[in-house]
Amino acid sequence: MAPYILRRLLWLPVILLIVSFVTFVLGRYGPGDPVQVLMGQHSNPAVVERIREQRGLNDPIVVQYVRYLRNVTRGDFGESFKYRGRTVAELLGNKMWVSVQLNVTALIISFGLGVPIGLFAALRQRSLWDTVAISVSLFGQAVPIFLTAPGLLLIFALWLDLLPTHGWGGIFDTRAILPGFAMGIPGVAIIARLTRSSTLEVIGSDYIRTARAKGLPEMVVQRRHILRNAMIPVATYLGFSLSGLLTTSFIVERFFGIPGVGNLLIEAVFARDYPVINGVLLITTTVFVMANLLVDLVYPVLDPRIRLGQASVA
Repeated sequence: MAPYILRRLLWLPVILLIVSFVTFVLGRYGPGDPVQVLMGQHSNPAVVERIREQRGLNDPIVVQYVRYLRNVTRGDFGESFKYRGRTVAELLGNKMWVSVQLNVTALIISFGLGVPIGLFAALRQRSLWDTVAISVSLFGQAVPIFLTAPGLLLIFALWLDLLPTHGWGGIFDTRAILPGFAMGIPGVAIIARLTRSSTLEVIGSDYIRTARAKGLPEMVVQRRHILRNAMIPVATYLGFSLSGLLTTSFIVERFFGIPGVGNLLIEAVFARDYPVINGVLLITTTVFVMANLLVDLVYPVLDPRIRLGQASVA
């Protein structure tokens, strides 16, 4: 196991170099001068040129990139173009933790509801309950977040006056419930369908028929043989979900007044704030690689027939 993990970790710097170089070059040669955007249309050209010189934007691209990498290895992602005097690490610090908490809340809702619904529907295949469960899940997936969020606010905050409408107080605060459900409902539908289809495939396998022929109790068959093997596709989806822990839906943040990374990233894109964009992409790429490594380690636990060398292909 250790050599496999080491090989995967050795690829991380290579991937980060590729991602950082592409985003850095696009940022420098992409449309729009970040300093010009910052200063506005009627800025003084001399002031713009002085700021570009101070920030090293007139240096050759290779010099800029090497300097950027040297600073990143020390944990310095640079200073924001838009928020002058504030570093990227300072801007992202608290906002990333907020986004992680919000996404964890949504994942708990998605998996906590999606897995039982999918199992329930699969074990009652072709029944009325199966049709109802999948229909409700599909409806939840079809409704976009920009309709789900105001709908939840209208029902639970305005009409019933049960939950607060905006702000953030942590994962255990009541203000996390509505945004968590707004982000988690589409995931419930996806996970329910994955769980149902995977469970139906497992149920038809020979070893399930053999286990039942041996006289094993149905609960043991479902828990030990069906559930574990049916969770492999769900674990794959969990890996993609974990990779998005640091970014969240800016729509949800806008509706519920949540100070997360999503809204900051959208503002950075429009303001050509390349240090913030690069910082978010590098951190997100790192989390993506680590999340996929975690999923590869979970595969053999769910199904001992899968070896670590085959996990990334499974």
